[in-house]
Amino acid sequence: MQYVAVDIGASSGRLILGEIKNGKLQIKEVSRFANGFTNEEGTCYWDLDHLLNQILLGLQKIKSMGYEQCVLGIDTWAVDYVLVDENGKRLREAVSYRDDRTMNTINIITKQRSKKEIYQKTGIQFQPFNTIYQLYEEDQKLLSAANTILMIPDYLGYCLTGVAVTEETNGSTTQLLNIHEHQFDSDLLALISVKKEQFARLVEPGTKLGTLKKEWFPSYDLPDVQVIAVASHDTASAIVGTPGVGNDWAYLSSGTWSLLGIENNEPIVKDEALQGNYTNEWGAFKTVRFLKNIMGMWLIQEVRRILPINYTFPQLVEEAKKVNAFKQFVNFNDERFLNPDNMIEEIQSYCRSTNQEIPISPGELANCIYNNLAIIYAIAIDELEKITGKKIERLHIVGGGSNNEWLNQLTANLSGRTVLAGPSEATAIGNVMMQMITTEEVTDLFAARNLIRHSFQIHVYQPEAINRMAIINQYKEVVNSDYTTSSTSL
Repeated sequence: MQYVAVDIGASSGRLILGEIKNGKLQIKEVSRFANGFTNEEGTCYWDLDHLLNQILLGLQKIKSMGYEQCVLGIDTWAVDYVLVDENGKRLREAVSYRDDRTMNTINIITKQRSKKEIYQKTGIQFQPFNTIYQLYEEDQKLLSAANTILMIPDYLGYCLTGVAVTEETNGSTTQLLNIHEHQFDSDLLALISVKKEQFARLVEPGTKLGTLKKEWFPSYDLPDVQVIAVASHDTASAIVGTPGVGNDWAYLSSGTWSLLGIENNEPIVKDEALQGNYTNEWGAFKTVRFLKNIMGMWLIQEVRRILPINYTFPQLVEEAKKVNAFKQFVNFNDERFLNPDNMIEEIQSYCRSTNQEIPISPGELANCIYNNLAIIYAIAIDELEKITGKKIERLHIVGGGSNNEWLNQLTANLSGRTVLAGPSEATAIGNVMMQMITTEEVTDLFAARNLIRHSFQIHVYQPEAINRMAIINQYKEVVNSDYTTSSTSL
């Protein structure tokens, strides 16, 4: 059987074929396409018709390759949603989480319900773009006209099959699910004037949605497709695709955003977790992803986009290596870096306001970003150990950022832990693994991770001798005298 992972991030998407051959998982990229939001009259929107069209074009290509049937799962980013009327029509384009409509909404909501109360109900971190705040700021006429509220991957699955669900790994990021009762929290829904019935039924990863309605898309030559609701939050799929073994490892899903945490069986909602802005997102197989959201490759992506010379990412790494390390200490979790008009100017402004050397050249800017990301990762791991009481010996870095060998070594050095990097396509691999477990080609999560370890090369980085605590303490001193790793990511 052929398995298709539709893996869509904030900047790009891809369709990847997966199958087991000779006892190993083999994957092949079939198509890749750009993604991004556009600003129309002051509001940032996603183009979901573009994404649906790219999925169909990818499936058409798979049919042209000789595959008459396949299984398919969709994962995307979190928190954003679509309003659908009773006829299944989208009421408007989906607003991007980078839109500024919710910048002050946390303060409004938490005057009515305390942060502690909300956190103890949901276990979800406070981010200005969480779905609860987006829905609070939603156009009330549109919201009242909405028969169904669907998260982005669920909406795309609905477009293919006509079946509406709320897959719980993505649904948990709404900050509307009660982590103890395992359902939508009635009090929080009432607070934002949303009815429980407006959300589609909750389902676990591995739920079979149905078959692709090929008759809805007569202009495409499509294979027969069985659609499965995988762990549809891309981070949840990435953790399924992380080849960890034992109980002494943490993960870092490194892409546009950096998600650093551990896999837990129970939520942690004590005060230290709330103060550190840790989140308890629902994972596959009833696990909990206890993690810290940290700014990631978005920073260097934006710098690269603005630079007048078109550098590749490997070239920027090489330029960064030429610059003396740790010349600037920057809290890249500050909200100012979420979606600035000009990332380079924002970094320079931060350094200017904190009386630090201002990075100017491409190498200096890249060096500043990579150095500080490694420091932030190291602080988060130490903090994670303290909150959980769990000894962390190894850090698995997966996703596109795992290809950055220099940042991997910096992270090993500053964290003092062994770093294991790869696979870079962990999200798509986790998507495929969930499908294979559902169809019983793979028995369980343990077998899936064992298969991944034996199918893909994992690069090991041992920490080198540096005075890591001196660097970390200098960072904390510059950034904030009572520093906490607050976060502003997805």
